Amino acid sequence: MFRISKRALLYFSLVLMSGTALASGAKDGGPDIDGDGGVSAFYRWDSAMGQPGLPLREEALPPALSRPKSATASRFLYTATSGVGRGVVPVSGIVYIPAGPPPQGGWPVLAWAHGTTGFADVCAPSWRGQPARDVAYLQRWMEAGFAVVATDYEGLGTKGVHPYLLWKSEGYSVLDAVRAALKSKPGLLRNQVVIAGQSQGSGAALGATYLAPSYAPDLHVLGTVATGLVVTFAGPQGDGFVKKPEQYTDPRQMDPGFAMLRIGGIDRALHPELDPADFVTPKGRALLDAARTSCLHDLFALSKKQGVSGADAFVSDLAPLDGDMEANFVLPVARMTVPIFAGTGLADGMAGTAGQYNAVKAMCDAGTNVQWHTYPGLSHNGAVNGSLSDSLPFVQSLMKGETPKGDCASITAPGPVQTATPGVPFND
Repeated sequence: MFRISKRALLYFSLVLMSGTALASGAKDGGPDIDGDGGVSAFYRWDSAMGQPGLPLREEALPPALSRPKSATASRFLYTATSGVGRGVVPVSGIVYIPAGPPPQGGWPVLAWAHGTTGFADVCAPSWRGQPARDVAYLQRWMEAGFAVVATDYEGLGTKGVHPYLLWKSEGYSVLDAVRAALKSKPGLLRNQVVIAGQSQGSGAALGATYLAPSYAPDLHVLGTVATGLVVTFAGPQGDGFVKKPEQYTDPRQMDPGFAMLRIGGIDRALHPELDPADFVTPKGRALLDAARTSCLHDLFALSKKQGVSGADAFVSDLAPLDGDMEANFVLPVARMTVPIFAGTGLADGMAGTAGQYNAVKAMCDAGTNVQWHTYPGLSHNGAVNGSLSDSLPFVQSLMKGETPKGDCASITAPGPVQTATPGVPFND
């Protein structure tokens, strides 16, 4: 453990680096244990909430925040079911309405589930704005005639832990955001919903798709688009499945930036009685404190600068945390009731390609109507916009009442992760 003077110096240097405000609340006086703080009073709701899926408040999104071109862009607060036993909680998000008059019946809805940003409140897209990759992506959907309802997820922006990568929490947040938006904008939005998600958001999108028939049968979900898949389904993985490298599952082998989000988000949500700081080394503690006040790319930069790896960031015994992580991360059923579009960049070194193939195969084996598109030379980021040439026609066929043809019979396991093609937008 650092001496007080050294920790204080590190603490304030990280604040200057990330440009975020700090919250108090850690047991030793450091950054808030759940990353709370640094956002405006808009995100705090202390009154009664009632049932999930209700709008609470709304305000115009500040013009300085990066976002697609739209007639209106607003952040909103709504009620949602917690996926980690907190009852009904406030969750924040964004609603983008395309320019021009709405079609008869209102704009259909793209329910957007974003990729990893962090677990600190200041990493919520409704607070910090959208990354350029997502701005371009959502712009295309609005040009295709969709309004966008984009959740921040439980605990990201709002009070409490963000249950990072836990599909039930994120799925509830996606569905309740759409419910709340439909209630707040009758006639402007149509109850015709396509769910889309990237990376972390792919698990959220598929979680929402799985939950929708039982949890939100009032929503007319047509289908789902998932890219950069980070999702695992329960069930045997025998013949035809491929081994998933441990760098995507073991915190000691994954990038320590991601590992801190796992320990501070997943593990903290599942074990509120434990402090993640007890499971990191002094090197790891500096990164964990940074994760509580800043976002993913700041963590990448800090771990690289300080030479921290997953192997030397954690204590040797993680058993108290590992026991039930898999059970809460894995989706119990791979059979989806609506068509699924899955897109994978074959140069995706961030999520890997083996796990994405396994997820697609599991859905196919379960009888889901899946189209899996692979993109040579496209990375985790590059495949988001690169997949639009296929995902937009897929969704347009759904809008016409057609059933897209699946390609489960022809999927094959990908080979080694490719090198990203230079010169392609966002293909880093």
